[in-house]
Amino acid sequence: MNTTIELNTPLTLPCGATVPNRLVKAAMSEALGTLDNRMTEGLVRVYQRWAEGGIGLNITGNIMIDRRARAEPGNIVIEDDRDMPLLKKWAQAGQSNGNKIWVQINHPGKQCPKAMNKETVSPSAIPFRKDLQMMFGTPRALTEHEIFNIIERWGRAAKICKDAGFDGVQIHGAHGYLISQFLSPHHNQRTDQWGGNAENRRRFVLAVYDEVRRQVGPEFPVGIKLNSADFQKGGFSEEESLEVIQALEARGIDLIEVSGGTYEAPVMTGATGHKKESTIQREAYFMDFTDKVRKVSKVPLMLTGGFRSLHGMRDALNSGGVDLIGLARSVAIEPELPNRLLDGNEALYPVKPLTTGLKAVDGSGLLEIQWYTRQIKRMAKGKNPVPNEHPVLVLIAYLFESGWGLFKARKLRA
Repeated sequence: MNTTIELNTPLTLPCGATVPNRLVKAAMSEALGTLDNRMTEGLVRVYQRWAEGGIGLNITGNIMIDRRARAEPGNIVIEDDRDMPLLKKWAQAGQSNGNKIWVQINHPGKQCPKAMNKETVSPSAIPFRKDLQMMFGTPRALTEHEIFNIIERWGRAAKICKDAGFDGVQIHGAHGYLISQFLSPHHNQRTDQWGGNAENRRRFVLAVYDEVRRQVGPEFPVGIKLNSADFQKGGFSEEESLEVIQALEARGIDLIEVSGGTYEAPVMTGATGHKKESTIQREAYFMDFTDKVRKVSKVPLMLTGGFRSLHGMRDALNSGGVDLIGLARSVAIEPELPNRLLDGNEALYPVKPLTTGLKAVDGSGLLEIQWYTRQIKRMAKGKNPVPNEHPVLVLIAYLFESGWGLFKARKLRA
């Protein structure tokens, strides 16, 4: 006899750890670090707010593993224990209501603005498409020695997070960052053991997982965010994604969050036209793909993007294709939303498309990211989000702040 899964139903992961309910604050890039990429009290305040809001699992946003490779101004970098006191305080804040908190750890590869770092690296020296080359430089191909160093850094960062008291880590393997670049036949044109065919292209992500697991042990939760596809010509395909998922499951991965897209095809923001009728009906962007995953894998799955209603969330959980519901933009404007949902109420401020009237801006995903980041920064200051803030005002503020931030980052880059 089947049992109905409710939003407040706990989930036990393969490693034995439990998530207290089915709602997850998905990773967003808060950009709340210092100029030299250190921890701040603002992150403690934000995650305390989300914990009090009832979320079952907090996943932090886009923490870098190398100070030489930062994705944007304000990134936190974890490569040693210099910030251990504040890291411990952050972990405790994220757990303060009986919640769990994981750290998302990442390396951007070539996907970071020109001014951020001395250089960018990638599996191969493949430039961005022409309209993005003013913002993103052509990377240098990694040497094999550098590849092994980066793998070790992922494990080290995970171990520091464990020592600080966090409940788990999520490896960022999606959205066009370094792992995603290794998986893509477009970005990875190597001819050594790290490229050339699908098996070699997934060697890097499996090596990263193995090193993380080696350093944190078998009982510490380790998940990954993975693209269903890149939605780029010649990019990572659904067929290859299914193969990666099966390989990770065989190694003992605890949770896979399904996503899709890159900076060149930002379908993860909902800003592009990749919406089938089935997506509209089922709300979530990648439910069709999770159905395919379920035919080949029993690994716990998390899905983020598009959920708007209690009905959509409950249907997703009871379809058998999804185990956890990821919330991102909705909790950036309504941090108490999980408590409302758990009580059977709908959102007070449903997520709506943001527009400035500038086609290039509205279609890029940039506005979506910056508008919601601004709401998170309000909470970091102890203020409330402004759900109806005008997008044009946010865009103007972003252009000023990012220009100044990149100028200062250039002076500090290592």
